Amino acid sequence: MTKEKQRMKKLSVLVVMLMLFFTSGAFAEDYLNVPVKGRVTMIDLGAKKCIPCKMMAPILVKLKKVYKETADIVFIDVWENNKPAKRFKIRSIPTQIFFNEKGDEVYRHVGFLDEKSIVEQMTKMGVQAPDLKQ
Repeated sequence: MTKEKQRMKKLSVLVVMLMLFFTSGAFAEDYLNVPVKGRVTMIDLGAKKCIPCKMMAPILVKLKKVYKETADIVFIDVWENNKPAKRFKIRSIPTQIFFNEKGDEVYRHVGFLDEKSIVEQMTKMGVQAPDLKQ
């Protein structure tokens, strides 16, 4: 791989991480608003520096965009703020928690979770499968 390609790859990872940070609830106070009342919500509790979390970042950015009208996708960095880790009883990251419209936890997964599995879980919870070609 050329030096230019390596630089571009690093830059693209940085851009995705910044997008995730600024668009998906990574701020410390936002965790108080999850799960979102009246909407199916998936929260991903991880860290921007964790390898599987970095692998999930572009998936979460995409799904946040395609689900914007029907559900909420929220990322919380528990290395920057450990209160959500305590609140949601997180033992390992990344951990994804799915909540129904009533705010009840329906499903929990620990580790990397691919796009297909997230969409399948959201569909099981009654959220229409999105057009993933967006």
